[in-house]
Amino acid sequence: MTTFDVLTVGNAIVDIIARCDDAFITDNGIIKGAMNLIDAERAELLYERMGPALEASGGSAGNTAAGVASFGARAAYFGKVADDQLGEIFSHDIRAQGVHFETRPLAGPPPTARSMIFVTPDGERSMNTYLGACVELGPEDVEPDVVAAARVTYFEGYLWDPPRAKDAIRECARIAHANGRETAITLSDSFCVARYRGEFLELMRSGTVDIVFANRAEALSLYETEDFEEALARIAQDCRLAVVTMSEKGSVVLHQGERTKVEALEIPRVVDTTGAGDLYASGFLHGYTAGRSLADCGRLGSLAAGLVIQQVGPRPMLSLADEARKAGLL
Repeated sequence: MTTFDVLTVGNAIVDIIARCDDAFITDNGIIKGAMNLIDAERAELLYERMGPALEASGGSAGNTAAGVASFGARAAYFGKVADDQLGEIFSHDIRAQGVHFETRPLAGPPPTARSMIFVTPDGERSMNTYLGACVELGPEDVEPDVVAAARVTYFEGYLWDPPRAKDAIRECARIAHANGRETAITLSDSFCVARYRGEFLELMRSGTVDIVFANRAEALSLYETEDFEEALARIAQDCRLAVVTMSEKGSVVLHQGERTKVEALEIPRVVDTTGAGDLYASGFLHGYTAGRSLADCGRLGSLAAGLVIQQVGPRPMLSLADEARKAGLL
């Protein structure tokens, strides 16, 4: 059986990325810095209004899978696209990154998901996502042999929006734990946490999820508090391993009563923060599945996140394995 280091499960989305000013965000009623779910009509309107754009395969978990593969590890991905042009783009791109991707495409409507991402001069990204075919991901798309062979199965909190995906995730967790494997979740964004706070806490407290990735805002939202120290203390109690990122302040890893602080990578200029958390997770999980110390896992995460925010788009343009070797991390 082929062994995968990381299997990721998520919304298969093609990103359409354009630069804009803050006035554009305000004039078009876009919530800055968040992921906004939109319908087909809103998607068409925003596409008409946006300036020159870059199309790139994205989706949170897909970006993480691409990052894992760029580190030289074996990655797999489950996600639903349609049998259309954007679906072909997504499938080609993720396979070209070296990721195992065999989820059967949807034969009919709705079309492949797309996210219009507006990047303001401060590097912040505001995502407007039409889920399309993503909502059709279900238990029938789970490849049991792949789950059983993956050291960690990682899924995005955004999957809690399309209802059938929840069943797929729970089936993945069942198979993973039956085979002595681990599971992980990224909380995705604070608005997602607000929608599903109770369900996310149940996943953590029940042991369905072993590892949790969150940023500062998500951790605060999870526990409905403004006290970051309180949020850290509570998340450490609710899961076996928690990783909380804090942008330029680095990250903190919480495990069995111990706290490991990791510095962020120093960078000259932020170009686009799209995919920063996704790539942090890829570096951390690569280190974790390779048996590295938690501090080294965090450093690999910081490296990947720091590199991706210096480019436009969420997939690594440089070999993360090469960059890690240059930094003395591999």
